Amino acid sequence: RQLARLKVDVIEAGFPVSSDGDFGAVQAIAREIKGPIIAGLARCVSKDIDAAGAAVKPAGKRARIHVFLATSKIHREFKLRMGKEEIIQRAIESVKRAKGYCDNIEFSPEDAARTEPDFLCRVVEAAIAAGATTVNIPDTVGYATPAHFGGVIKNLVNRVPNIDRAVISVHCHNDLGLAVANSLSAVENGAGQIE
Repeated sequence: RQLARLKVDVIEAGFPVSSDGDFGAVQAIAREIKGPIIAGLARCVSKDIDAAGAAVKPAGKRARIHVFLATSKIHREFKLRMGKEEIIQRAIESVKRAKGYCDNIEFSPEDAARTEPDFLCRVVEAAIAAGATTVNIPDTVGYATPAHFGGVIKNLVNRVPNIDRAVISVHCHNDLGLAVANSLSAVENGAGQIE
């Protein structure tokens, strides 16, 4: 309630599939809080998306589902064991599935700061084409510096042909004490949302 009074525009209320408690909390926030967009987080997995869709449903037009899928080489090889084309296909399918629950869909290519620039552009373009209205660029391991991270955003702005159909968001971790600096560099280069 205090976040709504402070005019926070988006509240990512939780990860509904993770537990009954998280599901209930997201659902209660979606039902009771007026004003901000209420988002539920979901991996690019059907059961996650379905849980998030059910949890944010009480928010009506203010509902958002935030789906994420790792894209960096190290995550593709060692966490997901998936190839590039599989990643793109999973991203498309997940955004489309989420779109069945609400119009406001955020897609995150997890570990974007370490993802190969060409591949990051392909994934982001595909997610937007599938219906993502926000593309969130995370510095998942807190690896980036301001020049690097600003360059990642600038590259997307300059090379993704449909980038104007989505808000570019950033999600910076503070491992090196650079989350604010990286976020500001991103805004200077075209980001319109900071997490």
